[in-house]
Amino acid sequence: MLDKIIKFSIKNKLIIGVMTLLLIIWGVWSASKLPIDAVPDITNNQVQIITVCPTLAGQEVEQLVTFPIEQSIANIPNLEEVRSISRFGLSVITVVFKDEVNIYFARQLLNEKLKQAEESIPKGIGKPELAPVSTGLGDIYQYIVHPTKGNENKYTAKDLRTMQDWIVRRQLNGTPGIAEVNSFGGELKQYEVSVNPNRLKAMGVSIPDIFKALEKNNQNTGGAYIDKKPNAYFIRGIGLVTSLEDVKNIVVKTTGSIPIFIKDVAEVKFGKAIRYGAMTFNGEVDAVGGVVMMLKGENSNEVVQRIKAKIPTIQKSLPNDVIIEPYLDRSDLVARAISTVEKNLIEGALIVIFVLVLFLGNFRAGLIVASAIPLSMLFALGLMNVFGVSANLMSLGAIDFGLIVDGAVIIVEATLHHLGLRKSMNKLTQTEMDNEVFVSASKIRSSAAFGEIIILIVYIPILSLIGIEGKMFRPMAQTVGFAILGALILSLTYIPMMCALFLPKLVSHKKTIK
Repeated sequence: MLDKIIKFSIKNKLIIGVMTLLLIIWGVWSASKLPIDAVPDITNNQVQIITVCPTLAGQEVEQLVTFPIEQSIANIPNLEEVRSISRFGLSVITVVFKDEVNIYFARQLLNEKLKQAEESIPKGIGKPELAPVSTGLGDIYQYIVHPTKGNENKYTAKDLRTMQDWIVRRQLNGTPGIAEVNSFGGELKQYEVSVNPNRLKAMGVSIPDIFKALEKNNQNTGGAYIDKKPNAYFIRGIGLVTSLEDVKNIVVKTTGSIPIFIKDVAEVKFGKAIRYGAMTFNGEVDAVGGVVMMLKGENSNEVVQRIKAKIPTIQKSLPNDVIIEPYLDRSDLVARAISTVEKNLIEGALIVIFVLVLFLGNFRAGLIVASAIPLSMLFALGLMNVFGVSANLMSLGAIDFGLIVDGAVIIVEATLHHLGLRKSMNKLTQTEMDNEVFVSASKIRSSAAFGEIIILIVYIPILSLIGIEGKMFRPMAQTVGFAILGALILSLTYIPMMCALFLPKLVSHKKTIK
């Protein structure tokens, strides 16, 4: 079979040339579509369930929240592990599925079970929610929002946090490839109603009365419409509060004909949520930051570029003396990693080409063998795109050019040796050259093919790895296997055709001393 492939390639040079051109186009196109990252994402297939319950201690969180949820999801199929953390006011349950389970199908199963779990959780404690569809490497862009130099005291930490939450974060949301934008630092603005116990007692108002009044007097309602030909008048009851004055003027209860307002029994003001940390700029001024989380499976480099494209527009929405300054950019890390890979690959290719030309003793032969390197790489990039293998330091950095050119060296060296044994010194015709290449290649090709197949077999144990080890090393084995497979195919088709076309058709004998 190998002889037939070699003979077909030599006799049909145009077909092989067209297929080689198609390989180049396919490889270049695949390279432009290939996911690029610095390292492989080794995060397992997991979904997190987060429940915020601010009034409960760790023991109550475990008993009333974590345990009921764990019981409800225990029978979900394809589970590998369930682990949880119960802290003051917080329950986090991590559900790990098998790698072959689709992450969105897994979230659907969990949502169905969480509906059952909510019936076992006391009302008013908190509602379980699923964390964003991201991974441990989803943190791709971090930035701070801070005043320019000289305006540090112009904005409070509350002002900066409000800008982050209502201007920056809202405009970043909706960017393709983003799972979530988290805010850090600053002071979270709140409307606070600070009740006065003495006034409550004096006016006969209870705390539940305050809650009830605030709830009922902070909503809009509809009343259908009134049809007055030829017009129809829609009825609306507008009750949403829009300012502190609106909150102050909410009626709690009526004593006789005298209404008691919120402002009579409490102080209404702007407040802030309890802070458990802070973010500073250069250790001097208060700043607010944001962390952009990438959707699982997205191309980090492309997502960061989309974020960067939006930042100038968002910057125009902020005051002139407030700037957005990134301090972590995944694209920088990706660029450095890919630059390292490119440098190593180029230097390795040049060394291999130099050694080939030196030891083959023929410049044309060296270039023919060397041309198999980029073609094999393009073949590997095409299959990486097909099988979803990302281009990173692990997958591309393990390619060995010595293994790639092994088959091509054997074909070219055998052809040169066979031509050198000819007794005739006449220049060969193209038909004679085709026959010489076929005879020399067919004699050695079977043995060389088995050698390359053996190298491919060596990587099979790596392909069988699972878990974190598999996510780390399987892309390396796949990429090397794709490149060697491409080199094997090229050594049966492209290399014989190039030898028949471009190797010298007149080879002189080497003198030997007897």
